[in-house]
Amino acid sequence: MKFKAIVFAAAISASTLAFAQEVGPPAGKALAGDTYGAGVASGVESKAVTADILSKQLKKENKKLENVAIKGKVTDVCEKKGCWLTIQTDDNSKFFVKMKDYAFFVPTALKGKNVVLEGNAERKVTSVNEQKHYAEDAKKPQSEIDAITQPKEEIRFLASGIKVVN
Repeated sequence: MKFKAIVFAAAISASTLAFAQEVGPPAGKALAGDTYGAGVASGVESKAVTADILSKQLKKENKKLENVAIKGKVTDVCEKKGCWLTIQTDDNSKFFVKMKDYAFFVPTALKGKNVVLEGNAERKVTSVNEQKHYAEDAKKPQSEIDAITQPKEEIRFLASGIKVVN
């Protein structure tokens, strides 16, 4: 009986450890034409606007924009899972992108690539704690994390599909 209890405890421990391990971002080279999530139709790709135009539309509309396509350069990807990324705007600022319904992830090789994203955009105030969380995910230095002391208003994009364009 003791043997069965020991085997059972070992099995539970092993399965707990297996599920507790962090799984990193998906592998991949993020080559032109690669898609993530629902993808981006070619017709949508040709209508994609720059991040700067998106920002102006959000200020003008002062609300959420749905089913919009934007193009930009990826400047950062979540090192832990590939569950978020940042896009550089024309004025060298950045905006934050999460994946719709947490349904897909992207490889870190996407960093530095130009992409077209399809999804929804809005202006949002991001709390200090949330900013620090994402800085930790990005493996930023502690000094940079500690320097985050104020909430910030930013563009947030919820991507349903992403396509590498070059």
